[in-house]
Amino acid sequence: MSGFVEKPEPIQVPGLTHLHTGKVRDLYENEAGDIVMVASDRISAYDWVLPTVIPDKGRVLTRLSLWWFDRLADLAPHHVVSTDLPVGAPADWAGRTLVCTPLDMVPVECVARGYLTGSGLAEYDASRTVCGLALPEGLVDGSELPAPIFTPATKAAVGDHDENVSFEQVVRRVGEKTAALLRRTTLDVYTRARDIARERGIILADTKFEFGFDGERLVIADEVLTPDSSRFWPADQWEPGRPQPSYDKQYVRDWLTSPASGWDRGSEQPPPALPEDVVAATRARYLEAYELLTGTAWS
Repeated sequence: MSGFVEKPEPIQVPGLTHLHTGKVRDLYENEAGDIVMVASDRISAYDWVLPTVIPDKGRVLTRLSLWWFDRLADLAPHHVVSTDLPVGAPADWAGRTLVCTPLDMVPVECVARGYLTGSGLAEYDASRTVCGLALPEGLVDGSELPAPIFTPATKAAVGDHDENVSFEQVVRRVGEKTAALLRRTTLDVYTRARDIARERGIILADTKFEFGFDGERLVIADEVLTPDSSRFWPADQWEPGRPQPSYDKQYVRDWLTSPASGWDRGSEQPPPALPEDVVAATRARYLEAYELLTGTAWS
């Protein structure tokens, strides 16, 4: 069992139709048929949406996504039409709301890995492969891969695990032409972002993208290259063979699985609320990632 510890009631706004409440985002449709995407301050871990929010997280995700969209547009267009606040929307939606083109979404999580960790490490330790791709012997937690790899997953509903799949499974699901386009675009965008991050002292270990089609055009949707969808590591502390310090929500995961939380991940009990110091430290990591990547002080 997993999902929301406390699922929020959707906010009703005149002229907007509520479509979906996800782990982090709430989706609406406006009268023109555009998608209105509102990034909340919710945080998820281990397939649970936690009962505690991280202040400013929604604005960080939105502002950082917009920064990246501008730097990736020649490789893959994005879905953002406007950042204007819809008429009648709550004032606290400001800075975390995007009006977007509706897309025919591809039912695949497009993951790129340049370093070995997480579920990729677990699979490698068992079989020396990740998503069916053979990797060399001798890799450890945090090892840089010989080249970035495309390791797709099926997108799960809230509370379910995304499941790593092979490229061949993606071909069966979306066709050979679309699968090849997804792989090429994912690796091109990852490589561009990896190089930009590296210039700023950050290792982009892995990341996931969501794509959709606007007619024949493949478009990046949702968010992109934030601490929610990416593993960011400080380059000057990188040391393969151990878990790496990070600018993402790994800090929350680590607390949840520590004795301090008192939570048994294997039980069906929901995780507890986060203490104030964990909230503050997590917020600080999100803001630091934003400031290091963009070169702009948070305000």
